[in-house]
Formats: sequence, structure tokens, C-alpha cells
Amino acid sequence: MDIILLERIEKLGTIGDVVTVRDGYARNFLLPQKKALRANEANKKVFEANRDRLEAENAEKRTVAEKQGETVAGAEIVLIRAASNSGQLYGSVNVRDVAGSLVEKGHDVDKKQVIMGAPIKTIGMFDVTVSLHPEVQVTVKANVARSEDEAELQSQGIDILAQMAEDEASATAEEGFQEEIDPDRELGDLPTDGEGEAEAESAEATATEDEETTES
Repeated sequence: MDIILLERIEKLGTIGDVVTVRDGYARNFLLPQKKALRANEANKKVFEANRDRLEAENAEKRTVAEKQGETVAGAEIVLIRAASNSGQLYGSVNVRDVAGSLVEKGHDVDKKQVIMGAPIKTIGMFDVTVSLHPEVQVTVKANVARSEDEAELQSQGIDILAQMAEDEASATAEEGFQEEIDPDRELGDLPTDGEGEAEAESAEATATEDEETTES
């Protein structure tokens, strides 16, 4: 379907551009949200008659968004979640969670403005994009941890998952160095391989002499 964009759409174009999109995308998203018009002759005339007003309104909204972005950009939100010892969350953190936390910090952000490729499923620090306007995007930090103490460490730049993996590797290595001890062995230094062979040869020679003496 050919449409006329009424605002900038990433990867499509900006105000006034006529572009071709999938019918479903136009009918289910762009047209209902008044982000575009069908590109027929009547709508082209309507758009041209209102172009100046639309561009002025867009510029005003962009200015407001840029001002808002100065306070939202770089904001850090802490989300405490239950997780396994490997750092896997029992659940996930989604756009609703991020938007809600930003609102709690006093930022006017809607979940539709939060852009996440996929829900967060592990503890850690994550960059999340917030689109305040089609031409204004900022990044916030989502600090996902199992406790406030962990969140504070992550905020200081400490990688909790890496630390957990290192601690586990150290524990495994220590277990590997624990040798089994024969409870029946005699106390004292263990012989080296060379000493053991020499003792065996000496014992064999003694046994041979005893046999010869007996035969005599």
C-alpha cells in the first residue's frame, strides 16, 4: 500500500514522504495511529494544504521532547527480581516494567515509547531506548538485580554474573585439588617413582637368594 507519512518513521521516511508498506502494517498500525494517510489524490491535496501546520506542530513536539530528553537521558532504574544462582530471572523484565519504573522516578514515559529487542531475562545492567518523539531517542539504564546491595555493586561497574562465574570456578578448582587418602596407608613421605622401583628390585633379589639357599 502507498501511504503519505505524517511524521518521521524510522527506516521509512519523514513527513510528506510517499512510501510503500505492507497492507497489514498500514491498516493495523500507521493509519489507526494517524501516522500516515493513504496516498490517493484527495489525501495528497489535503496533506499539501496542511503541510505547514503539520511541520510546525512536529517541530514544536520535537522541541518539547528534546527538553524532556535532557532529564530522561542516562536515568538509571533499579528493578529487583528473584533469580537463580546463575543469574537467570524467574520471569522477565518488559517494557511495562521499565516504563513503570521511569514514571516512579518522575519521568512522563509511556510503555509504547520504550524500545526493547526482547525482554530482559538475567540480572545485569542493560541499555534501553526510549523514543520521546520520532526524532528524539534517549538511552536509560535498567539495573536488574536480586537485591539492593547487588544493584549498588552493578551501579559501580561490578559485573555480578562474571563474579558469580569466577567464584563457582574457584570452588570447583578447590574441590579438584582434594585427593582421596588411603586410611590404611602408613604415615610418612610417599616414595617417588624411582624409589619405588628400586625397593621392588631389592625385594625381588632378596626373595631369589632365599629360594637358592633353601634349595641348597
